[in-house]
Amino acid sequence: MWYDIYDMHVIKHYLLYFFVGGAFVSLIVGLEEHGSRLLSGFATLIPVFTLIAYIFIGESQGGGAVGQHAWFVLIGTLVSWVPYMLIVALFAPKWGSRIAIGTGLLSFFVCAALYMIVVHIFNLFGGI
Repeated sequence: MWYDIYDMHVIKHYLLYFFVGGAFVSLIVGLEEHGSRLLSGFATLIPVFTLIAYIFIGESQGGGAVGQHAWFVLIGTLVSWVPYMLIVALFAPKWGSRIAIGTGLLSFFVCAALYMIVVHIFNLFGGI
């Protein structure tokens, strides 16, 4: 066969990651669509993707890898996610949601790219 037992094990893990992440996104959108704005907002505040990712990274790579990744994400959040959210919050009422989100995403990617370059050049966070 073109695959072995290890490949099937890896494929099962990726399918699990996919469905768990998709279930959380569906839950958040469903809550919002059914008028449960407070619950959808709370669910959105929960670091779902990092939570799921860190559980699986911890299982496969250990606590040290999770710790280094958490520092990387924490600082990256301040550098790239905060400007994105500020742009969306400030400009969506004036420009409309699509333009504000697009501008925010552009800002996010520029800030994130610059951050990743700095991380790479200075070999920060254990060489992530």
